[in-house]
Amino acid sequence: MVHETLDTARDATASGARPAVTIRGLRKSFDGRQVLGGIDLDVPSGRIVSIIGQSGGGKTTLMRCVNLLEQPDDGVIDVNGETICAKGAVTCRNLAKLRQRVGMVFQRFNLFPHLTAVENVVLAQMHAAGIGEREGVERAVRLLTRVGLAHRATAYPERMSGGEQQRVAIARALALGPTVLLFDEPTSALDPESTGEVLRVMRELANDGMTMILVTHELPFAREVSDWVVFIDGGRIIEQGTATDVLDKPREARTAAYVARYAAPA
Repeated sequence: MVHETLDTARDATASGARPAVTIRGLRKSFDGRQVLGGIDLDVPSGRIVSIIGQSGGGKTTLMRCVNLLEQPDDGVIDVNGETICAKGAVTCRNLAKLRQRVGMVFQRFNLFPHLTAVENVVLAQMHAAGIGEREGVERAVRLLTRVGLAHRATAYPERMSGGEQQRVAIARALALGPTVLLFDEPTSALDPESTGEVLRVMRELANDGMTMILVTHELPFAREVSDWVVFIDGGRIIEQGTATDVLDKPREARTAAYVARYAAPA
């Protein structure tokens, strides 16, 4: 079953954009416990891929391997045609540049509480990309406008809603000019209104051609935003396909059990 859906993904890639991320045979263990047991995955450019599954199943580890926040034990990862890891060895020559190209938006926002929204976005550019303050401020304002927060540029995180903080975090990631964005449970701490705000921003990014990989337990959100859904259990891909295929017509018993548990909105 996995091979059928993987073939479908490859067919979609062949007929559309080239893959932004290609993963083959990815393995990772911690303290002798296997977390990823041989992952094969293609992420076409300009698509949103959601990774779903039980806690501890390997979702976040898989995503963190894509920008080498975790180093795989084995397997190959290509990002935009460059092999960044092969057979457990890092082949990427510049990890800082990789992490600019593959941005990450964290579950808990990770904003600096003593800095305003615009300052949080500026700081990322100055430290990671060496951009001057004046240019950084101009770019930060443009990005905050893009995510609908120009009016909150001088607000501090404690004065912002969860959805606003998450959108600042997205603007901060965009400031480094990524080609791929990784999202780790981006809506788990948000109310429905804030979730809708983040969904709108992600859809606009997708319309602009941004490639996104999303880890989530929020299946209604995954259904709404995803071009492709991947169900992982026990460190392996059990099933993948369109949101309709995986969430409405799962073929595997483990997928069906998971969907039955998490599909209904809270």
